Amino acid sequence: MTPSSLYPFQLSTSHALLADIPLTEPLLYTTTASVNQESPLAGPSRGRRKRRNPSQGPREGKGETVPVLYSWAMDRRATGFDLEAKFVEIGAFISENKSFMRDRAPSVWMNPALPKCQFCEQENSAKPVIANKKRKINWLFLLLGQMLGCCTLDQLKYFCKHTKNHRTGAKDRVLFLAYLGLCKQLDPNGPFDR
Repeated sequence: MTPSSLYPFQLSTSHALLADIPLTEPLLYTTTASVNQESPLAGPSRGRRKRRNPSQGPREGKGETVPVLYSWAMDRRATGFDLEAKFVEIGAFISENKSFMRDRAPSVWMNPALPKCQFCEQENSAKPVIANKKRKINWLFLLLGQMLGCCTLDQLKYFCKHTKNHRTGAKDRVLFLAYLGLCKQLDPNGPFDR
């Protein structure tokens, strides 16, 4: 049995998203028990490039905190997601439910559960800030937070236009195509075809 038949929905260890992440087990979209597998790791990766001017050290990174400009703003830089864990979660959901969706986004995608506001303590109220310019929208952040449903139909059509998907129809259909399109970009061999 080949490694790809044991784990049909795994990311390749040479995948660009996993270049800097040490893997001990294959990434799976399902939560089934793992099968022992002895497969050689991908070939040697490219080494780090030497600095042109070795006397200059790397610039200091940005700090974890930022000045609070608004009363509702946080002092932390941004909300972050664990790419691997969230993508596996979304991939498992799609692989388990795709046949029942009938090319329409489920209600959990249409009306995503939003985080609780830290200041007013209101549940489901912290909507993501989506850029006014469509080309500057952080699609990966919205995918991993499963908040693509916060986008307008016009924004979703823009995404589908640039991924060469048919973009007319109801929001649930266009949203479904956006989820599949983004997942397909992250894992071209995954179960993300229509």
